[in-house]
Amino acid sequence: MTSWTKAPANGANQIAALQATVPVIETARLVLRLPRISDWAVLEPIWTSDRSVHFGGPFTPEDAWLDFNQLVAGWVLRGHGALTITTHDGIVQGMVLLGHEFGDPDPELGWLLTEGAEGNGFASEAASALLPLCRRIYGSDFVSYIAEANTGSIRIAERLGAVKGAPHPRDVENVIAFRYPKKGDSND
Repeated sequence: MTSWTKAPANGANQIAALQATVPVIETARLVLRLPRISDWAVLEPIWTSDRSVHFGGPFTPEDAWLDFNQLVAGWVLRGHGALTITTHDGIVQGMVLLGHEFGDPDPELGWLLTEGAEGNGFASEAASALLPLCRRIYGSDFVSYIAEANTGSIRIAERLGAVKGAPHPRDVENVIAFRYPKKGDSND
């Protein structure tokens, strides 16, 4: 691990204090918690491999690191952001987030999984567990931006009750906003 991917030993108390302010969400199989710098070794291939083709990648290692930091910084700047998805034994499986990235018209419920995590229902379980926080913060004013070619993520959004909406204004040919109805307007 390079020095820039290590948390400073003298910052442990500050890190712990920040972590205590972010919700930890547990499901039957998963724990959603604030990302740790040590998660990066497992998460980086999500951005730097072909796994990222549906969200603008593959990224260079530097751009991947910057995007990861942007998602985590949402907790400080907006009161919401990315959570690392782990199984109860602590194995990192990916990330789920309520984020609002530069240029996006609406906040987004999103998910990113490691290759080994796919096909286990982790994205659906994690996103479903994050839905109450999304609704508490934004009501029904949030979406999932999904590339039309990403049929797996489209199925997840539809299972969560999202309805296909307008194209993303910066990528009208490829990305669709799947909008979440108000609680009670769907099969939640």
